[in-house]
Amino acid sequence: MHNATDHPVHDVFRARRSPYEIDPNRTVSSDDLHCLFEAARWSMSAFNAQPWRYIVANRAEDSALWESVLATLVEGNQPWAQYAPVLALGLTVTHYTHNGKENGTAQHDLGAASAFLTMEATTRGLVVHQMAGIVPEKIKQTFDLPEHVEPFTALAIGYAGVNPDLPDAYRERDQKERQRLPLSEILLHSSL
Repeated sequence: MHNATDHPVHDVFRARRSPYEIDPNRTVSSDDLHCLFEAARWSMSAFNAQPWRYIVANRAEDSALWESVLATLVEGNQPWAQYAPVLALGLTVTHYTHNGKENGTAQHDLGAASAFLTMEATTRGLVVHQMAGIVPEKIKQTFDLPEHVEPFTALAIGYAGVNPDLPDAYRERDQKERQRLPLSEILLHSSL
């Protein structure tokens, strides 16, 4: 299913989705996961600092790590994310390594890296559902993060598909028509 756009864009942007309904019976290969995070690695960043870090848990390879990541999601995300074969946490390095100063664009740069990852996933027939609903203090305690590394987001990665065990409220969200603000509301000043 491709989304309708007002102007032509590459099909990968029209195909990208963030469903709650992820096929619980399909695993994601390590080869595909390496490629997703390789795409993230090549994202742009201020001063080329690359301030993104990830904790990646593939349930098929390490169910204990996967359970630990799932436990750091807020309660509202756990009922659907528990079916994703891969869960990841997105973290930021809050200070530049070259001068020790605070990196004011670290969150932006993590977002760009996760967008690259998401688009690579889309080209491979995978879906990525990004979430802000995490418990940062629990992540810090569980994973003993280094200094200046802060939890910021989570990602559920898998294949869209039928999941009869998914609570109806989440399935209904997936079935709603996708909408976006028109460009006239996004472009505050423009010469277009």
